[in-house]
Amino acid sequence: MVNKILVVDFGSQYNQLIVRRIRELGVYSELVPHTISLDQIKNDPAIKGIIFSGGPNSVYAHNAPKIDSQIYQLAIPILGICYGMQLMAKQLGGKVSNAKHHEYGRTNVNICESNPLNSKLAKIQQVWMSHGDKVTQIPKGFKLLATSAKCHYAMIGDVNRNLYGIQFHPEVNHTINGKHFLANFVFNVCRATNNWTMNSFVNQQINFIKQKVGNEKVLCALSGGVDSSVTAALIAKAINKNLTCLFVDHGMLRLGEADRVTKTFKDHFHVNFIRVNAANIFLKKLSNVIDPESKRKIIGKTFIQIFERYAKKIKNLKWLAQGTLYTDVIESGTTTAQTIKSHHNVGGLPKNMKLKLLEPLNKLFKDEVRALGKTLKLPDNIVYQQPFPGPGIAIRIIGSINKQKIHLVQATDAILRQEFAKAHLDKSIWQYFTVLPGIKTVGVKGDQRSYEQLIAIRAVTSQDGMTADYAKIPYAILDLVANRIVNEIPGINRVVYDISSKPPGTIEWE
Repeated sequence: MVNKILVVDFGSQYNQLIVRRIRELGVYSELVPHTISLDQIKNDPAIKGIIFSGGPNSVYAHNAPKIDSQIYQLAIPILGICYGMQLMAKQLGGKVSNAKHHEYGRTNVNICESNPLNSKLAKIQQVWMSHGDKVTQIPKGFKLLATSAKCHYAMIGDVNRNLYGIQFHPEVNHTINGKHFLANFVFNVCRATNNWTMNSFVNQQINFIKQKVGNEKVLCALSGGVDSSVTAALIAKAINKNLTCLFVDHGMLRLGEADRVTKTFKDHFHVNFIRVNAANIFLKKLSNVIDPESKRKIIGKTFIQIFERYAKKIKNLKWLAQGTLYTDVIESGTTTAQTIKSHHNVGGLPKNMKLKLLEPLNKLFKDEVRALGKTLKLPDNIVYQQPFPGPGIAIRIIGSINKQKIHLVQATDAILRQEFAKAHLDKSIWQYFTVLPGIKTVGVKGDQRSYEQLIAIRAVTSQDGMTADYAKIPYAILDLVANRIVNEIPGINRVVYDISSKPPGTIEWE
């Protein structure tokens, strides 16, 4: 049986980092809402431990997220992080107070007493703090395990009951040995086994799909990107000819992309494949739409309408498969975390959709999907292609959309991709593209005044898309790309480079 560590969501935007760190240890981890029932936990023998995430609330705030206090009676090890530690302390009879001196950033903690959580760690540890409240009285049975200059109870624990709390954040890189703390909890406290691999995931999902779908047929929303391609390959292994892949060309793909996708799937996949040219339908529905959330919802709804139209032609079709990832679900909003942006395949789905959803990748991060693609023996040109959003160029055009604007983004993006490939940057950069902000600027072309569009270049490095930094592109390459764009693409007279990280920005502009 594959072991599992639950991460309970108390509203931190980055609680998914805890999940990532656990999975990197070879143990399956999953983010669950704080409203999860005790029965759900008790009835899952795979659960070896539970982690309470941080969050922006005070435990004494109105409507502050909580969890059933009977969870401490289940004899399952629990680690509370920041808010999670404060909640545990309060529910077990301790006290939490607003700190006179809030603590944000790097600090050192001094380990007072050896225990399974800090095994093989030096007495002084550099960690990352981010809190306004702190525990001021620990519950009965707990001991002080570590302290800092501004937070006396930096780490506490009831070793006999395997209940621990830490005020700092081990999931972030700024905590130097954060992964070691988590490994100690997972292996020393929870006694979990690192038996989660992509091969085990494949076998688990194939069995799951077979049981869920049975003899019914599945329509896969295929974009040609790595997510939907891996989804199609995985489902095909489970149900073979009962899968139909529907590729909808909405007219906002990269230059030549629709033909490339069609050729790739005819060459490498042995499933039913349908291509629908729907550019005019999407363009008409997006006419004069400016708000990015509205764009995403319109595109999502239109995709479903087209899928349902074709679904009527396939006998016994009951399911719609999507390449939805964990990042899509998290960014589209959890019960406690804010919506960053609605992904068209999450927030854009109509409530009255007739097909049932099948999303076998919705617990995976992007790098895990690539590993899964290699396990399924997909070709590298599919597995390692850069991410491309489902709404496509629609969210790379700020404001209203028309054919001319689509052409400008497609043409400039093609130049960027050509030059990055020549410089071998396509292998090291996570994602790169051009954006049309809808700003005209004054320039000079051929000794004459020009008043034309500005194009922005976005290129980022990342591991999973949840955080990112701008790529440090050599100036010579940026110079070459900019010169080609303003000289080869009519209507552009200025090129800028976006040097924002995520956060505070996002990778896409909309």
